[in-house]
Amino acid sequence: MEELKSLAEAAGYTVVGSVEQVRRPDSRYQIGRGKAEEIADLVSKLGAEKIIFGNELKPVQAYNLAKLSGVEVIDRFQLILEIFAKRASTREAKLQIALARLKYELAQAKERVRLAKMGEQPGFLGLGKYQVDVYYEMVKRRIKSIQRKLRKIRTTRELHRRHRRSLGFPLVSLAGYTNSGKSTLFNSLTAESVPTDSSVFTTLSTTVRMSDLEGIKILVTDTVGFIDRLPITLIEAFHSTLEEMVYSDLILLVVDVSEPIEEIQRKVECCLETIRQIGASGLPMVTALNKIDLVPEHELEEKIIRLGDVTPNPVPISALHRINLRALKLEMLRHLESLLETLTVHPFAKKIAN
Repeated sequence: MEELKSLAEAAGYTVVGSVEQVRRPDSRYQIGRGKAEEIADLVSKLGAEKIIFGNELKPVQAYNLAKLSGVEVIDRFQLILEIFAKRASTREAKLQIALARLKYELAQAKERVRLAKMGEQPGFLGLGKYQVDVYYEMVKRRIKSIQRKLRKIRTTRELHRRHRRSLGFPLVSLAGYTNSGKSTLFNSLTAESVPTDSSVFTTLSTTVRMSDLEGIKILVTDTVGFIDRLPITLIEAFHSTLEEMVYSDLILLVVDVSEPIEEIQRKVECCLETIRQIGASGLPMVTALNKIDLVPEHELEEKIIRLGDVTPNPVPISALHRINLRALKLEMLRHLESLLETLTVHPFAKKIAN
């Protein structure tokens, strides 16, 4: 519930109340009828303007809840899309978000059109004038148009990637749960100043900069953070951004170690699963256990022990206060060592070639 609240606040909402229920999903409301009526009463008493569900809602469930409460109802996926739309600053990110939204609409198009014709409800306005087939085909055409534009951007990205590879610099990709401190660490490693704050999804676009590891030049890339139950539609839409990780020589997994151990474990498992989904699970990995300045020493030691099975090659650091960064760089170098040897041109090799 706390994560959902953080997401809502990141989207610009003020949370005025929350309700939880543990039960089998109800086909009509997702929650039970009694709980749905309780929420409708809360909406009226608190003056709420929108209901946000942590679970995925079917169109008919959102429709029924909107009809009962009189306000728009969205689910977690739609909320994340809103955040992405607010944070997107590049053309590629905006296109990727539009693609994810359209794919979501396409999957639900026929049902949403049917419901729209039944009567106007918040969140279902404006669809009644479309015939099902017309609306469906319109969405498909828009998807194809965006995909063409993204392919062109992807081609350009591939050219840039090949150029970087031709320069011979190892590529390290930062990965981690949203708000784990990836961008802060990126700034510390590269002397850059990409935006950072305590909110989620500060970074949506890929940024690549040079860094120095004990005299060795490398490239470091920062990209979108992960989140639990990130919809596959979003992963697919942002594939061209996330695939930078697939081509890296080392993944630097950033973990917020200041959180409760159960939360850390959940988020690490989420990150590892997302890395697996994009096809990068076989790459070398170093884990930066970040924000140690917020953790008592005895607690940190206990967490490192308990996280041993899920955090490859852990190094405790504070990216913000630059604590233990040299140890992190040395660990990164250790895992890049074999690659660096192949990239090094030895003097005697030149003589033989001559």
